[in-house]
This record gives sequence, structure tokens and C-alpha cells, in this order.
Amino acid sequence: MESFLKEHRGGESVLDLSPRSTVGGGVEDVYGEDRASEDQLVTPWTVSVASGYSLLRDPHHNKGLAFTEKERDAHYLRGLLPPVVISQELQEKKLMHSIRQYQLPLHKYMAMMELEERNERLFYKLLIDNVEELLPVVYTPTVGEACQKYGSIFRRPQGLYISLKEKGKILEVLRNWPERSIQVIVVTDGERILGLGDLGCQGMGIPVGKLALYTALGGVRPSACLPITIDVGTNNETLLNDEFYIGLKQKRATGKEYYDLLEEFMTAVKQNYGEKVLVQFEDFANHNAFELLAKYGTTHLVFNDDIQGTASVVLAGLVASLKLLGGSLGDHTFLFLGAGEAGTGIAELIALEISKQTKAPLEETRKKIWLVDSKGLIVSSRKESLQHFKQPWAHEHEPCKNLLDAVKAIKPTTLIGTSGVGKQFTKEVVEAMAAFNKTPLIMALSNPTSQAECTAEEAYTWTEGRAIFSSGSPFDPVELNGKLHVPGQANNAYIFPGLGFGLVISGAIRVHDDMLLAASEALAGQVTQEHYDKGMIYPPFSNIRKISAHIAANVAAKAYELGLATRLPRPADLVKYAESCMFTPNYRNYR
Repeated sequence: MESFLKEHRGGESVLDLSPRSTVGGGVEDVYGEDRASEDQLVTPWTVSVASGYSLLRDPHHNKGLAFTEKERDAHYLRGLLPPVVISQELQEKKLMHSIRQYQLPLHKYMAMMELEERNERLFYKLLIDNVEELLPVVYTPTVGEACQKYGSIFRRPQGLYISLKEKGKILEVLRNWPERSIQVIVVTDGERILGLGDLGCQGMGIPVGKLALYTALGGVRPSACLPITIDVGTNNETLLNDEFYIGLKQKRATGKEYYDLLEEFMTAVKQNYGEKVLVQFEDFANHNAFELLAKYGTTHLVFNDDIQGTASVVLAGLVASLKLLGGSLGDHTFLFLGAGEAGTGIAELIALEISKQTKAPLEETRKKIWLVDSKGLIVSSRKESLQHFKQPWAHEHEPCKNLLDAVKAIKPTTLIGTSGVGKQFTKEVVEAMAAFNKTPLIMALSNPTSQAECTAEEAYTWTEGRAIFSSGSPFDPVELNGKLHVPGQANNAYIFPGLGFGLVISGAIRVHDDMLLAASEALAGQVTQEHYDKGMIYPPFSNIRKISAHIAANVAAKAYELGLATRLPRPADLVKYAESCMFTPNYRNYR
């Protein structure tokens, strides 16, 4: 990936820049959010010490009926709460019972968002303790529907909205955000939300959801997270004609106007928050995503989850699957349906890993990987008409007009779908994969569930239970011929929280491809024999905090090795250090 981006940015490398950090020292744990501060007394500061009615309305500090008798006296809460004092565990039990009463996932999503606005710690307590149940509620697939209806369900602002109206004033807008010690920003322009297309300003649900996972799964402090939507208009006619649409009602700005706004934004971010703030680009359209990653990769700490995060989580699944498939990564042939951000990003990281293992040049290892786009198999005879990010994958071969022909011609061992279009892995395609593979690996990665290339049941049924299957959105286990098959979920949430946390705890100033490989290797290392026996190539999400700590430690170790880390001295045990820095949602005791 770096080699491709390096070509695109004129030969400049992430490592060419000296690791100059303009911001020194750690960030104070103002709210008592990290595991290390669990037993310390905390003063509930807002602008002044929060007390009385204002304390109950402050989501950072509100504990509801869990305020103790002593705290009710000290903070003027007598009479403002019913007399009972209950534990956080009982609050959690009551709320989970309430959320389970809702039939529609969108109503569960709204209930969770309202809880976050009311009692932040309890929100994260629910999410951490019930991650497998609530992850599909606060993130994919439900977040897709939430974004589509964001104008109708909008209650109060979450995050910052930066539109063309703010041009020339973006630094002022950033300073309107109440928190100063920001460590992670997730930013979108809403042009390519999941597989749903241009949702404009309503794409804010994605940065909000991603950052909730940075905290719940990765341990980044909530106060250090900032969701941002950049509104440059929308080309979605339905939204432009919707009276409830919350964004700019104009066609998208492009070209110089667009890139000037992004340049002002990136400059203001570094000016306001320093060198070590991580900016994650999320759901930008292909043409802008590659351009922004190439442009800012050497000057800022930037990461694109659609390109790099997806690549890292898929590579982890591929590395883990070798225990079931046999051979090394270089022994396999990969065919992709979809040649956008995700497809080319995954392909490049696979080629990098094969190159690392075999010492073969990247140009050679790319030849193990084939891509199909809307016009058919990408081959050298099409090279002149291809977008720049597709050109490295144009190999010598006869043209194939569709996926089925490509499968029959290439005979891949692994089929990966990143097309964003559902039902593309037809019965004929999957049966063809099964015809020349004893154990075909099928990854239907497009989100949300409705856009998956095939379902788990289809993959297992059409291969007579021989396939190893994983998807982007969750599918239930499938029983076939008396055997239970557990599909894997190649969810980016395995990778980006731990990766981001590793960058934060090491004080990294750049993201390097070797850090993505380190994250993949750490995730693959968490798959046990018990998981393999069920056909799983990813560990269960119930262990995600432990998994994230190992990923963070591996990423941090690589940052120190590359000379990109600024938090010195290096901790002796990075896993223990990562665990001690993790946010915990347990209530703190107030003075």
C-alpha cells in the first residue's frame, strides 16, 4: 500500500520525514477514564464543579440512581432523585431488559444514542458487557438505516459539522468543541456511506458509531474522541428534496473548492491538536479517498479504514485460514469482485505480506491476485482506460466479461467480494469455486447485510458444507447435515480500535504499512484451535478488549521499531501498558 501511495506522491515515503513531534508530554486524564485511574477520587468538573441539577444533566458525570448518599449530600442532589440507591450492574440489567423489548433495530439504536447523551459511562458499560448483541445495533448494519433516516431521528448534535459555510473559519469551529485533549478524529464527507451511496450530512452516524467502538472495543477515552462531518453538499436528489434534510441543499463541491476546504481542515486539525492526533478518513468516495491518503500520509497521522482497516482485518482472516486450508499465503490465488478502495487496499496488503514472507518483489506477488470490476476482469489490455489505483492489478490474460467466467479461468482458492452490490456470488459462481477447491474460502464483505454478495447459508449449502465463509455483516450459524458451521465476520471493528489505540499509547506520528501487518498478525494470533474446530477464522467478539490490547501492543512495538513513536521511554510490557491505559466504564467515586 505504501509502495503504491509512494508512487502516487512522487516517491516520498512515510519514513523519509524525520519523526518531529510538535506536541510533547501526555494528556491528563481529566475525567478519570483510564483503567489506571479507577481507584482515584475524581472532581466532577464542567466549567465549575458540577452539582445539583447540572450534574444530573452532564453525561460525563451523571450516575443517575447510583449516586451514593454521601455524594447526594456533597453535590446538592437531595430531592432531585428518588431515595433509592442502586448499583451500576442493576442499572445495566434494567436497561438491557428495556432495549430487548424493542422489535426494530432502529429503535434500539435510538435508545442507545439517548442513553449516551444522558449517561456516558452506563452507555459504554452496556456496550462493553454485551458487545456481540449491541455491536450490530450501534454499528453495521443498523447504523446504515440510521444514516438514511438521520434527519428524522435527529435529536441533538453529536460531533462537529464543518460545511462550505465555514470556509476560512475552520480553526474557530474546532475551538468550539468543548474538549481540548483530542486523540482520535473520525471524519467523513458522506459521499459513500457503507453500500448505501451519497448520504451527505446524514453520514454523521458513521463517525459517531466508529468512535463509540474506539472507546468500547479499543479503550480510547470518550473525551479524546471527535466525530466530524464535512458537508460539501450532496448529489442525492431524494435528500435535496427532503424538507427534513439537515445538510447543505446543493450539489457536491468538487475539484479545487473541495480540496481547498480539506486542506484548511487538515491544517487546522494539526494547529489545534498537534502532531499526534489520529485522523481517520471514513466513507469517502474512491477518487477522494486515495488522493487524501496519499497527500496527507507523510504530513499527518492519517488512516483510511475503508482501504487500510478492511485490508488488515481480511489479511488476518486469510493468515488464520491457512491452518484450515494448508500451505502458505503465496501458495494461494485470490480473486476479488470489486476494485474500489476496499478491494485494492486488501489486494495490496496481501501482496505486501506475501512479499515479506517470500522476499519476492511486490510486482511479482501482485500477480497472485486478480480483480474484477463492473467491466470484467482487470487485464493489461484495459490498462490505459483504468483509474490509477487499478493499474497495478492489470495482468496479462484474455478478457473475461463477468465473474463466473473469471472464476473458471483463474481458478482462485479464495473469492473476496467488496463490490457493495448484493447477490453477486450466485449458485453457479460458488459451485464453480467448490468444483476445483476441496475447501473454498469465500468472503462476502459488502455491508450492510442486504448488500452481502451471498449469505452464509448459501455458501455452505452450495459447497455441501465445505466452504470457509466470512462476511462483513453478521450472519447466524448454519446447521447442515448435522454439523454446525459458524461464519466469521471480517468486521473492521476487530482492527481499527486496537490499531488506533496502539498509535495513541505510543505517541506515533505516522501510520506505516508495517503497522497494518502487525495488527493483522496480532489478530490472527488470537484464533485458537477451539475456534478452528468450528470453522472460525476470527476470534469471538466477546474477547475484543483482550484482542485490542494485543493489537495495540503489536502496533506500538512496530512504531517504536520504526522510530515513529514519541512516547518515551518505551514501556517494558506493552500489553500490560495498553490494558492500564484503557478506558473503563465503571462509575468513579466523587469527592
